[in-house]
Amino acid sequence: VTVALKKPYLLHKLESEPPMTAEVTRDELLGYYSLMFRMRRMEISADTLYKAKHVKGFCHLYDGQEAICVGMEAGATWGDSVVTSYRDHAWQLSRGDTVKGVLCELLGKQGGCAKGMGGSMHMYKADANFYGGNGIVGSQAPLGAGMAFAHKYNNDGCCAFALYGDGASNQGQLFEALNMAALMKLPLVYVCENNQYGMGTSKKRSSANHDYYTKGHYVPGIKCDGMNVLSVRECTKFLKKHAVEVGPIVVEFDTYRYHGHSMSDPGITYRNREEVAQVRATRDPVDRVKKYCLDTELVTEAEIKEIDKEIKAEVVAAVEAAKSAPMPDPSELWTDIHVGQTKDFFMRGPDITTSSGVYGTVV
Repeated sequence: VTVALKKPYLLHKLESEPPMTAEVTRDELLGYYSLMFRMRRMEISADTLYKAKHVKGFCHLYDGQEAICVGMEAGATWGDSVVTSYRDHAWQLSRGDTVKGVLCELLGKQGGCAKGMGGSMHMYKADANFYGGNGIVGSQAPLGAGMAFAHKYNNDGCCAFALYGDGASNQGQLFEALNMAALMKLPLVYVCENNQYGMGTSKKRSSANHDYYTKGHYVPGIKCDGMNVLSVRECTKFLKKHAVEVGPIVVEFDTYRYHGHSMSDPGITYRNREEVAQVRATRDPVDRVKKYCLDTELVTEAEIKEIDKEIKAEVVAAVEAAKSAPMPDPSELWTDIHVGQTKDFFMRGPDITTSSGVYGTVV
C-alpha cells in the first residue's frame, strides 16, 4: 500500500528531497513493528535490571527513539557502516544480536558482545559493520569519517552513518572531520538524533543555532520526522544515494527520549511529566507503526496482540538467561590487552604475585 507522510522535510542546500509517500508491504510493517516493540521491551527490562542493581556503571536507554534505528536499517544495508554514541543497545539488536546477548553485556556476563567487559556503552558487532557505542561525547564523528574513507577506497558502493545527539552537535572534532569529508567527497552521513535535551540542558539553552541540519554550513542537510519509521526509511534511502554519488550530508532526526539522559537522571527536573506524557500520547513511534498496520488493514488486532505476547515472553526469558549466565572467567582480565600477545607475555598485576605471564617476556 501507499502511505502518505504528513510531516514535511526541511532542506539546507538541497534542490531535491525524499518522497512524501512510502510504499510498504504487510511483511515490512510486521517486521518494523516487531523489532521496535522488541527494542521497547528490552529497554524497559534494562531499566528494571538497573534499578535492581544487576547493571553496573552507566546505562543510557533508547525508548522513544526506535523509529530512527529501525527506519535507517530499512533504508540501508549491513554493508553500510554504523557508529553511534553510548545510547547503543537498539543498534546492537538491529545488527543481528539477540536480546539475551545485549542483556548479558549489560550485566557483565559471558555471552555479551564484549565478553561482559564492555557494558552498556560499548556494544560492537564488526561482522555486521556496527562499530559501537562510544563513551566519549562526539568521539564517533571522526571515526565515521574514517569508515567513509574506507568505503570510498574500496569502492564498494556503501556509506558510513555516524550518529550523535544534539548535545554533541557543537563538538569541534565533528566539524574538523566533516571538513575533511567534504574535501574528499566521502560517502558519509552525519546523523543528529535530536531528542531535545543534551543531558539536562534543552537545545535552546545549549546551541545558538539549533537547526542542526544546517550546521554543516557548506554541507547539505535535511530535517526529518524521527518518530515515523517510514519517514526515516525514505529519508535514509535519499541520504545514502547522495552520500555515495555526491559526498557528505547531514540529517537531523527530530525525536524524543522518554527516560532521562542516563539511568542516574530522573528526567523530570528540567522537563515535566506532562511534556513526556504528551509526546507518548501523540508521537510515540511504536504506536504509529502499529496504527499503520491496523489502518491499512494489512494486519489485524489479533495478530498484533499475538506478536506482543510472544515478544514479552521472549524478553522475560532473555532476562532470566542473562541473570543466570556465568561471569567472565578471571583469566579474561589478561586477554585482548596487546595484539598478538603470547600466553607468556608478561603483564604486571596490582601485586607482582598476581601478574600474568613470565617476567621478562615482551612478546
